[in-house]
Amino acid sequence: MRAPARPGARSRSLRTRLLVFVSVTLIVVCAAMGLITTLFQRAYLMGDLDDRVLGAAERALGGASSRPHLESDLTFLRENGQPAGMLSARLDEDGAIASAAVVTQDAPPQDLAAGQRTALSGIGADGAMHTRAVPGLGTYRVTVLANGDVRVLTGLPMDGVQDMISQLVAIETGVAVAGLAVAGCVCAVVIRRQLRPLGRVAATAAEVSRAPLGHAEVTGLARVPARDTDPGSEAGQVGAALNHLLDHVESSLAERRRSEERMRRFLSDAGHELRTPLASIAGYAELMNRGTARVEPVLAWRRVSAESARMTGLVEDLLLLARLDEGRPLQSAEVDLAALVAEAVRDARAAGGGHDWQLELSLDAPASVTGDEARLHQVVANLLSNARMHTPPGTRVVASVESTLDHRVIRVRDNGPGIPPTLLPTVFERFTRADTSRSRTDPRSGGSGLGLATAAAITTAHGGRIQVESTPGRTEFTIELPTRPLIVEERAVSGKQATV
Repeated sequence: MRAPARPGARSRSLRTRLLVFVSVTLIVVCAAMGLITTLFQRAYLMGDLDDRVLGAAERALGGASSRPHLESDLTFLRENGQPAGMLSARLDEDGAIASAAVVTQDAPPQDLAAGQRTALSGIGADGAMHTRAVPGLGTYRVTVLANGDVRVLTGLPMDGVQDMISQLVAIETGVAVAGLAVAGCVCAVVIRRQLRPLGRVAATAAEVSRAPLGHAEVTGLARVPARDTDPGSEAGQVGAALNHLLDHVESSLAERRRSEERMRRFLSDAGHELRTPLASIAGYAELMNRGTARVEPVLAWRRVSAESARMTGLVEDLLLLARLDEGRPLQSAEVDLAALVAEAVRDARAAGGGHDWQLELSLDAPASVTGDEARLHQVVANLLSNARMHTPPGTRVVASVESTLDHRVIRVRDNGPGIPPTLLPTVFERFTRADTSRSRTDPRSGGSGLGLATAAAITTAHGGRIQVESTPGRTEFTIELPTRPLIVEERAVSGKQATV
C-alpha cells in the first residue's frame, strides 16, 4: 500500500522549482568545471615535477658513477645547484639503502634516520615514479636509476605541488560560490519577472472561476490583458488561449440563452397551437353531448374532423422535426425532380385555382438526385402552399427546376406582396408566422408556422440549403441539392456493369 503523499511534497510553485533547478544545474556545472580544472592542473604539475625528479636523478647518477665502489659516497649532494629538500640514496646490490641524505637550506646534507630510510625501501631500479611519505620530511616523488652496479634513489618534495593544488581548489571554490550567489540572485529576479504574466493569467482564471457560470445571464467575463497575449512567448500563448476559451464560453452561454428562449417559445407556441384544435373539438363534443339544436351534427363532425386533421398534421410536423434534429437517416432512392415538381404544381393548382400556377424546366442534365422522394415532395408542397396562403388570388406562382452537371436547383417565386423585412431573418424558424395571432377563424387561412421550418430541415438533411429573397412584388425561394451522392452511386453501378 502506497504511503500518502506529504501535503507540501508537490506544493512548490513553478518559480521555486525553476530556481532550484537552475541553481542545482549551475552547482553541478561549476563542480564539474572545478574538478576537471583541478585534475588537469594536477596532471600538469605532476608531470613537471616528474621531469625535475628525472633530471635530478640523472645528475645524481652521474655523480655517483664517478665513485662506483663507494656505496656510501653522497658528495654529489654538495654540488651547487642541488635544490633544497632533495633527497638521494645509494643502493647496494640487494637494493637496500646503503646511505641516504637530504639537501637542507644553507647547511650540509643531513643523513636520513632509520625510519626515513625504511619509508624509501622497496623501490625497484625501473625508472618509474613513486610517491612516498617520508616521516619528518613530507611526501616525496622518487625514482631509482641504475648504471651498471650503481643504483641511485632520488626524490623531490611534493609539498609545493600540493600547496598549489590546494590554493587552486580554494580559489575555484570561492569564485564558484560568489558566482553562484550572483547567478542565483539574477535568476531569481529574471524568473520572477518572466513569470509575472503567468501570475496575471492565473489571477484572471481565478476571477473567472468565481463567476456564476451556471447562470445563463453571465456576460462580460474578465480577460487576460493584451500585453500578456503575445504569441511569441509561452506565457503569451497561455494568455491568448485562455482569452479564446473565455470567448467560447461566452458564446456558448449566449447560444444556450438563445436555445432556452427558442425552447420556451417553441413549447409555448406548440401548446397554443395544440390547445386551439383541442378546445374546438372539446367544444363541439360538449354541444353534441347536450343535444342542443343550435349545432347540426354533420357540421359539428366536419369541424371536429377538420380540427383533428389540423392537430394531426401539426403533431406529424413536430415529430418529423424532432427526428431530423436527432439526425435519423432518411430513405435514399433516385428521385426525378422534374416529375416531382410537376406533380406538386398540379396539386397546388387543384387546391388554389385562383392563382396562376406555372412550371419552368431548364434541364441541361437529368434532374435526378438521391434522397427521400416523399420528403422532397413535402418541401416543394410546403413552398407552394405558403405562396397560396400568403398571396392574393391572381398571383402568379412559378416553380422551376434547373439541372446541370454541377447542381440541381428548385425555385419557387411569386409576384405577391412579399415577406415583411422584420420577418425575413427568422422566416425558417419554427412557429414563425406573418399573422402572430393565436386564433384563426378559418384553419385554411394560415399555417402553424412549421412549413418553412420543415422545408429547411428536410433540405439540410439532404445535404442541401434553402434561401429566400423577398421584395414587394417578388419573393423567391431557392433550394440547392447536391449531385455528388448520385454521381458516386452511378459510377459504382457502371463499374459493376463493366465487370459483369
